[in-house]
Amino acid sequence: MKLVKSLLLGSAAGFAAVAGAQAADLPVKKAAPVEFVRVCSAYGAGFFYIPGTETCLRVGGRVRAEYRYLEPATRANDTIGFRARGRLNIDARTATAYGLLRTFVRFEMTRDTGSYGPKATDPNVDQAFVQFGGLTAGRAQTFFDNGDIDTQSFGTIRWSDQPNVNLLAYTFSFGNGFSASLSLEEGRFAGTAFGAVPAFFPAGQRAPDVVANVKYTGTWGSAQLSGAVHQLRSAAIAGVTPADVIIPDTDYGFAVSGQFNFNLPMLGAGDTFWLAATYADGALGYLGFGSSSSIRGVSGSVVDAFIDEDGEIDTGRGWQIAAGLRHYWTPELRQNVFGSYARVNYGGDVGDLFDFNEWRVGTNLLWSPVSGLTIGAEVLYANINTEQPVVIDSRVRDNRSAWEGRLRVQRDF
Repeated sequence: MKLVKSLLLGSAAGFAAVAGAQAADLPVKKAAPVEFVRVCSAYGAGFFYIPGTETCLRVGGRVRAEYRYLEPATRANDTIGFRARGRLNIDARTATAYGLLRTFVRFEMTRDTGSYGPKATDPNVDQAFVQFGGLTAGRAQTFFDNGDIDTQSFGTIRWSDQPNVNLLAYTFSFGNGFSASLSLEEGRFAGTAFGAVPAFFPAGQRAPDVVANVKYTGTWGSAQLSGAVHQLRSAAIAGVTPADVIIPDTDYGFAVSGQFNFNLPMLGAGDTFWLAATYADGALGYLGFGSSSSIRGVSGSVVDAFIDEDGEIDTGRGWQIAAGLRHYWTPELRQNVFGSYARVNYGGDVGDLFDFNEWRVGTNLLWSPVSGLTIGAEVLYANINTEQPVVIDSRVRDNRSAWEGRLRVQRDF
């Protein structure tokens, strides 16, 4: 009996050993490797590596709610306004043997009502550009402006500080804080007529605006000198008789600017002072104007050029100066004080009637109780004085002033 039991146990052990050996020869399916998202610290906070690549990506954005009071001129004017704006940023960067390769896209959606203007939803590709070494191509901040200046004003003050433009540019870095840029940019136009007077008939543009700058950046701040050349072409205009047609020669306008940003650590951490001054002849868009400067019914026309009595192009001229100071009362509470003055004038038999000057001054107080959140209030006073009187409420006025107040709640992430 013991012999039979021993034989059975031995046979079972043998079968188990053979089965184990055969199982060891079978292929084993391995688990897929887990690829964790890696933090990219080379370009600041918020970047991470796109899995499987050496490209660092940051996704961010902003939500802004704003409420505006604007002093009315008549009962027909909206006094209050509401604004909601959303922003999405996508920033991708890769280090290459030729320098940084960067792609940046910024989308904005704005909903305005009341004193902000006609009720509208405004989708906007605010920025979309590629940078490769010194090359910048796409929609980005104009190279006419010093990008270190941040006015932090809610309302409008007059200096170049225009919306982003489409451009093709190259920046040369010389070391020790010095650089220079050359940029071909979409034309920056002021208006083409004085009010209802069709004084200039623009023709198709044959050349982009040519913008150049020289910049120095140091521990104390930065200084930039900029210049722009702007083409002026008029379509054919009628002469004295129907058969007489005049085609004015192509002319060119220009603008020059000095823009400075100073750090003031002696006043407080984060304190700054900025200054910007610009002169323009035939390129008044670089002063920060569109087709007019309007304050509640009184407006000054802004045009790059007009046709004089001889059928030739005469250019408009103007200058502006703007400045601002930022002071941190506490790490969470800061205040900005800012202002601007601009003067626009024209020569010739028509232009003298449309000369004007404008000045603006304002201040705001901003509170950031937690990182990324800003709650602030601003008050702005604006005044315009024109050479051409207008009639408002049965009264002749050649100047106008208005108060504006805004409340803002903003979250950046």
